[in-house]
Amino acid sequence: MSGYTESQPFSRTSAKEEDAGPRAVGNAQSHRLRTGGLIDRKAPLRFTFDGQVMTGYAGDTLASALIANGVKLVARSFKYHRPRGIMTAGSEEPSALVEMRSAARREPNTRATTQELYHGLVASSQNSWPSLRRDFMAINSLLSPIFVAGFYYKTFMWPAKFWETLYEPLIRRAAGLGKSAGQPDPDHYDKVWAHCDVLVVGSGAAGLSAALAAGRTGARVILVEEDTRLGGRLLSDGGEIDGMLAGEWLRETSAELEAMGNVRIMTRTALFGVYDGGTYAALERVNDHVPVPGSHQVRQRLWRIVAKRSVVAAGALERPIVFPGNDRPGVMMASAVRTYVNRFAAMPGRQIALFTNNDDGWRTAEAIQDAGGSVAAVVDPRGQIPAAYQAMAKASGLRMLSGVVSDIKGGVDGVRGIVVIGNDGRSQRISADCLAVSGGWNPNVGLSCFHRGRPVWHEDIAAFVPGDCPAGMTMAGAAKGEFSLGECLRDGHAAGAAAAADCGYHKNAGTSAQAGEEAYAISPLWQVKGKGKAFVDFQHDVTASDVTLAQREGYESVEHLKRYTTLGMATDQGKTSNINGLAIMAAASGRSIPETGTTIYRPPYAPVAIGAFAGHNRDENFHAWRLAPSHHWAAARGAVFVDVGLWKRAQWYPQPAEKDWLQSVSREVMAVRNGVGFCDVSTLGKVDVRGADAGVFLDRVYINAFSSLAIGKARYGLMLREDGIVMDDGTTSRLAEDHYFLTTTTAKAGVVMQHLEFCRQVLWPELDVQLSSATDQWAQFSIAGPKTRDLLQALCDPAEDLSNEGFPFMGAREVKLRGGVTARLFRISFSGEMAFEISVPARYGNAMAENLMIAGKPFSVTPYGTEALSVMRIEKGHVAGPELNGTTTADDLGLGKMMSRKKDFIGRIMAGREALTAPDRQVVVGIKPIDVQRRLRSGAHVIPKEELPGPDTDEGYVTSVCFSPTHNQWLGLGLVRRGRERYGEVVRIHDPLRNEDYEAEICSPVFYDPEGVRQRG
Repeated sequence: MSGYTESQPFSRTSAKEEDAGPRAVGNAQSHRLRTGGLIDRKAPLRFTFDGQVMTGYAGDTLASALIANGVKLVARSFKYHRPRGIMTAGSEEPSALVEMRSAARREPNTRATTQELYHGLVASSQNSWPSLRRDFMAINSLLSPIFVAGFYYKTFMWPAKFWETLYEPLIRRAAGLGKSAGQPDPDHYDKVWAHCDVLVVGSGAAGLSAALAAGRTGARVILVEEDTRLGGRLLSDGGEIDGMLAGEWLRETSAELEAMGNVRIMTRTALFGVYDGGTYAALERVNDHVPVPGSHQVRQRLWRIVAKRSVVAAGALERPIVFPGNDRPGVMMASAVRTYVNRFAAMPGRQIALFTNNDDGWRTAEAIQDAGGSVAAVVDPRGQIPAAYQAMAKASGLRMLSGVVSDIKGGVDGVRGIVVIGNDGRSQRISADCLAVSGGWNPNVGLSCFHRGRPVWHEDIAAFVPGDCPAGMTMAGAAKGEFSLGECLRDGHAAGAAAAADCGYHKNAGTSAQAGEEAYAISPLWQVKGKGKAFVDFQHDVTASDVTLAQREGYESVEHLKRYTTLGMATDQGKTSNINGLAIMAAASGRSIPETGTTIYRPPYAPVAIGAFAGHNRDENFHAWRLAPSHHWAAARGAVFVDVGLWKRAQWYPQPAEKDWLQSVSREVMAVRNGVGFCDVSTLGKVDVRGADAGVFLDRVYINAFSSLAIGKARYGLMLREDGIVMDDGTTSRLAEDHYFLTTTTAKAGVVMQHLEFCRQVLWPELDVQLSSATDQWAQFSIAGPKTRDLLQALCDPAEDLSNEGFPFMGAREVKLRGGVTARLFRISFSGEMAFEISVPARYGNAMAENLMIAGKPFSVTPYGTEALSVMRIEKGHVAGPELNGTTTADDLGLGKMMSRKKDFIGRIMAGREALTAPDRQVVVGIKPIDVQRRLRSGAHVIPKEELPGPDTDEGYVTSVCFSPTHNQWLGLGLVRRGRERYGEVVRIHDPLRNEDYEAEICSPVFYDPEGVRQRG
């Protein structure tokens, strides 16, 4: 933190300075103090808010810089569009939400209180039109009597026909806070794992003590802090620790921790989730403090931390008091005022009033006076104000009132005065431009409740404290309800040492630092009743009257209260509102606060960008991807790729003169039909099956027999699930007596391998059979077309007999290529043409593609992609994924005759169930439009010609379609009820998605070479 000035006690200003206000620094930063704070005055920063250029300093947040520049109005509320200002100084901020940056990097709902200031920062207000000061939607405030809790539920129920035409469009237009960029996010995000013995959350007095104690024992410690620097409330409240100023102790402690090799300090990192097994989630804002992340740098990083033990020292949050007008710009939390004065050297007002029901609030009055500010009055509703504060007020001439603030005078520009009703009933108005409010402190129990733990009410501090924590978690310091500095230091030290000991580290943890014991007394005051709106939830505009209305209407359960009023459902998750809401509900229902209870706490503790959850898994990296062996060769030829499972497969190879994909695909199909082409099919699943019982094993897995397959032959096979439904298909070749090589579809490769292993290890462990996945071992190419044999003879050793007699249809064997490489050759056709599939070791994949082009040049060889492959398989009537959809049987696919009656196999009995053999099942058929110019689309429904479309008349659907250049029209396959009985019938094709309706003929699924002459050569 080089260049930063550590906080020192503020000296008194001269009379001349007092006349000028609280140490104004020119006109640019009218509310900036001349000295003090933890800002770097040597590093001025220029920023823009709502188009107005302002200045701040390094070390500022956007909120502190706005306060220093005298800005009070920063936002509009969600429902009523009421003017709102800065209320807090941390991540609990409910009101000061702004849009950051612009264009593709625009991000709404950024808390001004946590956004670090940087040079060139651009921020704008949100939820207002045409401007923040003159917001047209502020008319909602005038309509507030009808916009009460449950308004939407009660109003938009009738008439029903208005919902889609009027209500829903209006609600959607009004919904949301701010506007997202609407463009792809140009930034990058990261996800990483970390492991430690002790995770410490929070770096205030308790957190630093815990990290120090655990670190001294040698335990691996991770200390996370959401702020930009360590210290927590010490940065704002100071104090004396071990006889030195808090700032000096903080420097020494930080230096000791940084010197420990077993301690990792992570600032700008907010822990937001607690999960099973000691796993914690945290978000690191790596580059949110710069305009644009550097090259190859991420903006945010999501950490998944696995810790054996955790110490949560997340501190406490100050809560407001509910009274009329408590949402005006300039009404702030007392602790936030202290933070802006002491840490950021920014005075929130020239005349600041204080409203507190506890001792801690008085510390804000001291801070303001020590900084040379003016305190208009301190309003304390307690009948007996502690003597020490009475003496302080008397010594400093501080105006002290016993009573409550009952109203705020002011408007869009913020507070101009307050109305105080004394305990004697008399009312008076006091001029002030800022009101600091302290309703007490709530221990930050959220992280302790993420495993459905329930907090426990403590009457002495009028707040909930942690109850049953997740396994391995210990709460410490203010998060546990210990509010004095001395107790926080001792409690944190004890928790850190104990956590390290639980992990097996018993070295000397040292002794705890010592500090004084500040008194904390509170007389709970939840609400001051009066005329005007008194807000409980500032972001969702939930008022005290909304809570009492919910009670009157029967929504007394806290879960019902939350949903009926939207209390605590905003981005701040009710951090400043929930306890007040519970207290008002308790009073209205005649119960105590503990009897009323709390809602369930759920992660995230603070908002997390979806991009951080995704990390690098977006766009092309949405999931892991695999490249075929010839991928780089295909990419160099301009192939268009498609994701098939995890694989990127060449979809087609466009030529410069071709205007669209259809032209490219049609060219590739006709090149194969009339000459020769090749396609990389390496992505097919491949499994090596070996062992004396390999044939028996395959007999039990497939519906047809493989133990009788001759060596050097291949056979098409179909396997069923246990319920009789088709799982997958493919070819299996027998390469030796005890060696089979089977292929699966690309999509089902992993599933089939798992299925085979389950069968081998669980169902039939007695069989002598071994399985190994060979998908990545072999590069495999399908070569198809009338000139296939010519191309292969140019590739293979001249001694290889590739004639129809020497290598018949469904043959399979090893061959030698020119140059001596051994390859596997299978005479298999998926295209309906004479075809072979050739396999070489994967390392030769790219070279094989190049050699196919060289050897095939005399035959005008054409590489083709998956689209052309799909066209040819549809023309030939071969089923694929759309037909093997998890609902079809072998007979549905026209393959029922393959089911052996001489052996048992998985799914045989279940496949014979009545419903699976019913004569009216949907079976695979061919479909061709009557109008040959009509485009057929998959997913369209098949309806009897004279019937109206509907559930009762729906008889099937189109599964696969293609434009067939061979037939010069669109063709398709479909699943149609009793389809094989209906060849020649004209039906109606109904596509409600595209509003298309036309006639088509049901026909045989084999459109091309039904006799199989071409593929048999």
